[in-house]
Amino acid sequence: MLCSLSIRDFVIVDELDIDLEKGFTVLTGETGAGKSILLDALSLVLGERADPSQIREGKQKAEISAIFSLSGKLQQSINTWLENEGFTAEDDGLTLILKRVIDSGGRSRSFINGGTATLAQLKDLGDQLVDIHGQHAHQLLLKSGAQRDLLDNQANLSELGQQVTQLFHQWDAARKQLENAQKAGENLQREQERLTWQLEELDALAPKEGEWAEVEIEHARLANAAKLIEGSQTALQLIETQEGNAEELLAKAFGEIEDLARLDSNLEDAKIAIESAQIQLSEAGHSLNRYLQKIDVDPERLAEVEERLKALHAAAKKFKVTPEELHLTWQDIQEKVTAIKDAQDLEALESTVKAAHTAYLKDAKVLSAQRAKAAKALEIAVTAAMQDLSMAGGKFAIELVKLPNETSHGLEQIEFLVAGHPGVSPKPLSKVASGGELARISLAISVITSEHSQVPTLIFDEVDSGIGGAVAETVGKRLKELGQIHQVLCVTHLAQVAAQGHQHWKVEKNSIHGITTSSITSLNRNDRVEEIARMLGGAEITDTTKRHARELLGN
Repeated sequence: MLCSLSIRDFVIVDELDIDLEKGFTVLTGETGAGKSILLDALSLVLGERADPSQIREGKQKAEISAIFSLSGKLQQSINTWLENEGFTAEDDGLTLILKRVIDSGGRSRSFINGGTATLAQLKDLGDQLVDIHGQHAHQLLLKSGAQRDLLDNQANLSELGQQVTQLFHQWDAARKQLENAQKAGENLQREQERLTWQLEELDALAPKEGEWAEVEIEHARLANAAKLIEGSQTALQLIETQEGNAEELLAKAFGEIEDLARLDSNLEDAKIAIESAQIQLSEAGHSLNRYLQKIDVDPERLAEVEERLKALHAAAKKFKVTPEELHLTWQDIQEKVTAIKDAQDLEALESTVKAAHTAYLKDAKVLSAQRAKAAKALEIAVTAAMQDLSMAGGKFAIELVKLPNETSHGLEQIEFLVAGHPGVSPKPLSKVASGGELARISLAISVITSEHSQVPTLIFDEVDSGIGGAVAETVGKRLKELGQIHQVLCVTHLAQVAAQGHQHWKVEKNSIHGITTSSITSLNRNDRVEEIARMLGGAEITDTTKRHARELLGN
C-alpha cells in the first residue's frame, strides 16, 4: 500500500508530506484548494508525462517521492520485477521507493529504489501499485473500446484478449502474403533475377534499423577521442586533483557557511545548496573517471567505422534512399523475393492462411464464451448497486453484438445498456443515461470492479459528483467496505462520503504576502465535525450543521 507521499515545489505546493494508513482515507477542502494537485503529483511519480508548467513559480525543479509497503504475492511479484529490470530491492524487500524530479528545462528524471529508471518502467511498476478512477471516468464508458476493456479486465481476460489479437495479426499477415504471391504471377523470372542480385548485395551489407545514427555517433567519438580524453582530464583536474580545485573551494565555502548558519538560520538554504553542489560535483568526478576508464584511442576501430559509413552511404545512393531507410529497402526486397518464390506454391500459402484462421477462431470463440459469462455476473452486480443509487427498478445489461467480420479484438462488440426505470427496455448507455445517471452507473461499476482488483491502492477522484443525500451515504459505505479489502483514497465534496472515512485529510489554500500555497492537515474528531459541518452548510457553520455532522460521524 501507499505509506507516504512527499511533494516539493509542485504547482502551488511548497512542501508537503503525507503519511497514509490502511482502510478508507478521504481528502476534502474548498474547490481549488489543491486536492487534485496531490493526485496529479502521485500520477507523475507513477509514470505520467510531466510538464515544466507544473513546477512552482520561481523554482527550478519539482520533486515527488512515494513510499510503498509490500507484502504477500505483491511483494514477490514486485521484487521479481525489480530483479528482472536490474534494480535492487530494499534490504527487507518490504519497501519500495519511487521518485520523480522535473526541472524547468523540461527534463524529467525517474528513480526506483534510488536507481535511475525510464518512464516506461515507472509506469509499468505504477500499474501494479495504484489504480486511479478519475472524475471523468464516466465519459469513457460511452466508448465501445473502453467498455470492452473494462469487461475483459473484470473477468481477467486481458491475457486471452492479447493472444487473440496476436493470432489475428498472424492470420492477417498470412493473407497479405498470399495476396502478394497471387499478384506476382507475371514476369516472375525477370523480376526474380533483378531482385536476387539486389538482395545478395544487401544481404552482404545487412543494414540494421538505426545503424546509420549509431555509426555516425561512434565515428564522431573515435575521430575526436584524443580531444575528448584531454578535455575530460582537464575537467577532472579542475574538479578534484589540481591545487585550488572546485571540491576544495566548495569544502571551504561549506565550512564557513556551516558555522555561520548556527548563528543565523537564514543561511540554512545557502548551506544546503552548497552541500548539494558538493554531492553533484563529486558525482561529476566519478562520472568523468568512469568515462576516462572506458574511452580509448583506437585507430583500427576508427578505420572499420569509416569503411562501414562509406558502404552504407554508397548502397543508399545506389538504391536511391537515405542511409536511415536502407534497412527498410532490404526488408522490402526480401518480402518481394519471398512473394515470388511463394507464388510457385500457392497451395502451401493457402494452407497456412487456413491454419492461422482456425487458430484465431478457436481462441476468439473461447474469449466470446468467457465474455458472455462475465457479462452476466457484471450485469447482476451493477443492477443490484443501481437500486442503492436512487435508480430503483433500473437495470444494467451488457450486449455482445456479433460483428460481420472478425477483428483483432474478437468476434463481437461490447455494448453497455441501461434502463433507468422499471418497465423500460435497456438501451445503449450513450442514448439514455443522463449526466447524473451516467455518473452513478460509472461509480457502481468502478466500485464493483475494484473489489476484484489485484492492485492494493485504489484512488477515486471526485467520482461521486452528480449525487447527494442518501445516495452519497450509500456510496460512502460502499467505499468504506472496499477499504476493508484495499487501501482506498477518495477526493470528495460530499459530507456523507467524507464521514465514512477511517482517516480524514483537509486540503487548504493559503495566501501570504501574495504567494499562494496549498497545505494538508490530518483531522481529529473535533476537526472532522467542523469540516463536515462546512461541507454540509457552506461558509456559515451553525449548531444545526455541527449536530448533523456529529450524527454522520456517529453513524
